[in-house]
Amino acid sequence: MDLGFFTMPIHPLGKDWRNSLAEDREAFLLADELGFTEAYVGEHVTDEAEQVTSCTMFLASLADAVKNMRLGTGTVNMPNTHPATVAAQVAMLDHMLDGRFNFGISPGGLASDAEVFGNLDADRGEMFLECINTVLKIWESEPPYNIEGKYWTVSTEKTSMTEIGQGILPKPLQRPHPPIVVTAVAPFSKGVTEAAARGWDPISANFLMPQWVASHWPKYVEGCERVGRPADPANWRVAKSVFVADDLETAKRYATDPDSPYRFYYSQLFTKLVKHGRANLFKEYRDQPDDEVTLDHVCERLIIWGTPDKVADELLAFREETGDFGTLLYAGKDWADPELARRSMVLLAEQVAPAVNAAESRADAAE
Repeated sequence: MDLGFFTMPIHPLGKDWRNSLAEDREAFLLADELGFTEAYVGEHVTDEAEQVTSCTMFLASLADAVKNMRLGTGTVNMPNTHPATVAAQVAMLDHMLDGRFNFGISPGGLASDAEVFGNLDADRGEMFLECINTVLKIWESEPPYNIEGKYWTVSTEKTSMTEIGQGILPKPLQRPHPPIVVTAVAPFSKGVTEAAARGWDPISANFLMPQWVASHWPKYVEGCERVGRPADPANWRVAKSVFVADDLETAKRYATDPDSPYRFYYSQLFTKLVKHGRANLFKEYRDQPDDEVTLDHVCERLIIWGTPDKVADELLAFREETGDFGTLLYAGKDWADPELARRSMVLLAEQVAPAVNAAESRADAAE
């Protein structure tokens, strides 16, 4: 099991934006130092708590500082951006990162973003597919372009002067394109199947109950089998909220107290998702009444906390329930206590992950 980092950074309202961005950036640098293999950041433009408005811009700020990890968008919310803009920005970023880039995409989940971009009542799934298809068409085509769609048209036929470089959209360094990953947020996600059939790989979100995370692997296998593609667990990433401390009392307090950054994170998600009819993501079974879905239960079920040995045991139990996956994505939270937040990542990398991998190696050898 490799370690990665995934953050849709949620910070307290009123926190100085400069401090939030510096903190988010420091988390990426620490992950790189600790040997994490990849790291992703999300984006929203209409949320004071989630203050990264452009994941590509944020990652560009790390291009010269991150030495080893792959960096990924988590995600570019495709319906909110013209596909020519996405194609050009991602191509440039791939070059800036010397090909160490993963292209994370989604329809976007924040209702206020959809409203501000004018697509709240549109078929966002359809827009998402048209946008990514157009981006891929741009990268595989030569100018002048004439790509017509329902929502966007990309053309340089009237203005191209290719002999001097005008009218040419850039291509990424990785060919035919960077690896594409999609975040799966629904139980038994059909999107995982369709993504797998197109050669894309899933990230299972950290706000799903373990049984719904487990439902993603069969859907991935289904898509791979459709096109004769090997279904490799190494390509499956699972995000998880984890906090590790040197002593149990500190771990419990930081992860579960009323002012915990972990509880604040889930309070924000819980409020948004329930408001927009998506309480099912937090349910234990499909027909569970909405009023049984509480923030306390969500936090109890979705946050793994403790000393290194306790966390290792609970991650092993989690993997027993979900099945093997290649990368555990440590879900970033606000650094309410920077020293404890850093220590958690250090303990995960230096004690927890080796213990998990050693236990699984012993189990494999015993079979």
